[in-house]
Amino acid sequence: MPHESQLLLNLPPGAAGRGEELVPARMVNEWVYCPRLAYLEWVEGEWADSGDTAEGRRAHARVDSGGGRLAAPEEAEGEIGRARGVTMSSQRLGIIAKMDVVDLEDGVAMPVDFKKGKRPHVAAGAYEPERVQVCAQAMILEDNGYRVEQGALWYAGSRERVPVILDEQLRARTHEAISGLRSAAAAGRRPPPLRDSPKCPRCSLAGICLPDETNLFDRGGPPRPLNPSDDPARPLYVQTPRARLRKSGERLVVDVEGEKTELPLIEVSDVAIYGPASVTTPALHALMQAEVPVSWFTSGGWFVGHTVGTGHRNVAVREAQYRAAFDERRCLQLARGLVRAKVRNSRTLLRRNWRAERGEGPEKDRALGRLKRVARESEDAASAQQLLGIEGEGAAIYFRCFEKMLVASTGAEKERFDFTTRNRRPPTDPVNAMLSLGYAVLTRAFTNVVSSVGLDPYFGFYHRPRHGRPALALDLMEPFRPIVADSTVVQAINNGEVRPGHFVRNGAACALNAAGRRAFIAAFERRMEQETTHPVFGYRVTMRRLIEVQARLLARFLQGEIAEYPHYLPR
Repeated sequence: MPHESQLLLNLPPGAAGRGEELVPARMVNEWVYCPRLAYLEWVEGEWADSGDTAEGRRAHARVDSGGGRLAAPEEAEGEIGRARGVTMSSQRLGIIAKMDVVDLEDGVAMPVDFKKGKRPHVAAGAYEPERVQVCAQAMILEDNGYRVEQGALWYAGSRERVPVILDEQLRARTHEAISGLRSAAAAGRRPPPLRDSPKCPRCSLAGICLPDETNLFDRGGPPRPLNPSDDPARPLYVQTPRARLRKSGERLVVDVEGEKTELPLIEVSDVAIYGPASVTTPALHALMQAEVPVSWFTSGGWFVGHTVGTGHRNVAVREAQYRAAFDERRCLQLARGLVRAKVRNSRTLLRRNWRAERGEGPEKDRALGRLKRVARESEDAASAQQLLGIEGEGAAIYFRCFEKMLVASTGAEKERFDFTTRNRRPPTDPVNAMLSLGYAVLTRAFTNVVSSVGLDPYFGFYHRPRHGRPALALDLMEPFRPIVADSTVVQAINNGEVRPGHFVRNGAACALNAAGRRAFIAAFERRMEQETTHPVFGYRVTMRRLIEVQARLLARFLQGEIAEYPHYLPR
């Protein structure tokens, strides 16, 4: 009996059943260009804009708006006309297309596809993926009763039309591409990335696909720098009491008692709302449609939750996550790595930032030695409960020495940033107040990133599920607590950005006031924008981009595409 995968590979290209999604002709083009790209876009719902995709939308602006009329097949004889933005499908082939232009002359229809660039000087007049896309459109027209003799490609860059000859070879290649994409989707298997392909650097999904990073674990060469470059979109914080966030056209407007600040929606990656600020319904709808998450915090900085749109469509990655989460062995394996990475990164921060005036010598050596021992012990933990105890021991050693990284205050500055132990709910001193805010803001960042790559932020491996707790986000941020949040606290204090006057007290509780919170968040965002060298891949990326890379690598690991999850361990 043939294997299931063999049966899937022999699927016919069409005959889509009731309820089955039709394959867009554009995805057939992508499959010929790069099967992994087509799978990521169509099956997993991934997308990322680049300069090329934006330019392509501008080139299609006129044809996408529609116009003209395409006569029915039985009325086409003797007709001459042009229709724009024509959508048709073929159940036989299982595909659908929105055709840029269909020209009709004396009963013969011709699909014309628009491309933004210049005509390539190749033997067939155009590259194979583009010709396959036009052939798919032509076959759809034929299945709807039209006579089609050839197709065409219009290159906006050079203003040239290139004919597409619909010979048997091109038709067979188109059938093969449709069948290949449908088979991969039915099997639920992401095609492997291309190796050393010149297509990858200009691909808008390179940072999602991670071709070099994935190949590295299968004896590939060193990764090229991530392309495209970092997304220019940045978080928007709204924390002034009674501030109102609303929408005006394609811009967001923050209105504070008549004073307005505007910025383009496309420049916002996520929104954080603190305390009694508000968001209008139209603005919230626009943010959800753009997949821009909105996070909600109390006035004191506690993370309450977040609002998102319909969310990521990739069911397969969540299935892999849930399978791993119900496997105690895999959970413990992942948890050991997370705790080990957290302890090692805590040790690195202490080693780098221990201040000479606080006294080094034997005390520093003992602390670093004990953290090194704890990191080793975490690798051999026999249970999650034992691992919790090991992590607690590491945290106690680390926070006992935390003050050694802070500049010493003297004389009149008696209200300095003293720190003896970690406390929370509520924090009772300025350092703990900043640590709590830093962890809350970092939780928001990880919750948003984990959601954006298709994982469920509420189902973790080390932090167990609990109502309202983003367990997986907390898992992934463990190694980043010292590297991002704690280092922000150290720098904000040592650079004088946050001062003793930036805090308010209410009984035993201590919290940052509005000015202090602004200063701390500015320091946090600056830390997220700092570049670092990835210890595994060797290229430089911002901390913000690195967090997304790590989340995507976890998804690849859970789905079996890479053999291990590489933690971020700066030297």
